[in-house]
Amino acid sequence: MNGVTLLRCICDDTRFEILELLEKKRELCVGDFVSIMKKDQPLISHHLRTLRRCGIVRSEAAGKKMVYRISNRQLSDLIASVTQASREIPVLCGDKSCCC
Repeated sequence: MNGVTLLRCICDDTRFEILELLEKKRELCVGDFVSIMKKDQPLISHHLRTLRRCGIVRSEAAGKKMVYRISNRQLSDLIASVTQASREIPVLCGDKSCCC
């Protein structure tokens, strides 16, 4: 996977929010995401499936639930760095239509 492909995989509001939560909490199940994000379960499942197909998250059965984690430390560090940079440089993109 090259850098552009990686960014395409994570460059969605819902997927990035999922990744930020996983970076903070280390592991969550679908129900956790639904409760925290206040979004529908099918939407969360769709984005988790996309992230899993890209190799960005991995899943593991924990009883009747599937637990999700970021697949490796480098990706977790990347998410943390992007989140931190967005806080430190809040005016990077003032025009909401420029990056869509």
